[in-house]
Amino acid sequence: MPRQAQVKKSESFLSQIKWGESYTSLFLGAVVVIIALILLFSFLKAKNVMKQQTGSTSTNVEQKIMPTTYTVKEGESLWSIAEKLYGSGYNWIDLASANKLQDPGLIFTGDKLVVPNVKPRIVENNIVTTQTAVSTTPITGKSYTVVKGDCLWTIAVRAYGDGYKWTEIAKANNLTNPDLIYPGNVFVLPR
Repeated sequence: MPRQAQVKKSESFLSQIKWGESYTSLFLGAVVVIIALILLFSFLKAKNVMKQQTGSTSTNVEQKIMPTTYTVKEGESLWSIAEKLYGSGYNWIDLASANKLQDPGLIFTGDKLVVPNVKPRIVENNIVTTQTAVSTTPITGKSYTVVKGDCLWTIAVRAYGDGYKWTEIAKANNLTNPDLIYPGNVFVLPR
């Protein structure tokens, strides 16, 4: 009997609330939105802190007096030590060469490392893009010599005003792989 009493008691509680599915969904949706906003706020706050730290790290590294030796602590690697000392993990190479380590991946807790006085290695992501100048002048002849940067689509646009006619160029020139065209190829342009 006590089990039935508990079930009836819990059913009566739910029936007293009398929330429909729409109110329950609304409540759960509000909870999800609040959690999402909290996560977004904490992410942005952490990002701001990281920006401030990286901005101040470069000035602190230049003013920082480097120790001559460093004792390896548990769980450290040359990368983490270089980040701590120089502000850049890329200086692990300097640590490895100054200590004549045959295997830089093997350092142990308590090892004493010589710290060379070198500048921090800063790696910048300079992505170089090269663009080839593709002509937009119309092609009026019955043949065309491919230049660097051409593809069948652009040739078809210049020759016919319709890029989808690249298939006609491929068929007329018996191309088995239309993606492989090279500067100097001479194509027949069906008219």
